[in-house]
Amino acid sequence: MPLHVVLYNPEIPQNTGNIMRTCAATKAKLHLIEPLGFRIDNKFVKRSSANHFEEAEYKLYLDWEEFIEKNQGEYVFLTRYGKKPPSSHDFSNIKQDIYLIFGKESTGIPKVILQKYLATCYRLPMVDNMRSLNLANCVAIMVYEALRQQNYHGLSTVEVLKGKDFIFD
Repeated sequence: MPLHVVLYNPEIPQNTGNIMRTCAATKAKLHLIEPLGFRIDNKFVKRSSANHFEEAEYKLYLDWEEFIEKNQGEYVFLTRYGKKPPSSHDFSNIKQDIYLIFGKESTGIPKVILQKYLATCYRLPMVDNMRSLNLANCVAIMVYEALRQQNYHGLSTVEVLKGKDFIFD
């Protein structure tokens, strides 16, 4: 499944750890664009990933330019400045590399980047006096919207570790 999560300059290790867990659970690839507000081996990242740190596939980039040079596909941005909900985007092509791009917790994605991709900038609908939700929550919402449109391709819809009929045992 060519679904990718991109964090532009993430600042909070617990958010990144939680996002790593989401990526591991959904087979999404994680891309981290430096500078990071923490060391990637930070204990808070590992703890927040709930021991899924090693299962998450991630790659580090020095900057935005290196990232776009090495990654071709469809770029989809979540930003408070988007003017349409992500549900209006067609994520259904399971063969297309889709990059869900999120900005740093404090300031988001720079305007100079967003201005080049206005057609694929989205905002999660919320009350008008709120600027945003938690980054890890936004990533989970976006990943699962894309997966919903792809009919959860390649993912299990039943409990496997304890057995699909565990609740009836």
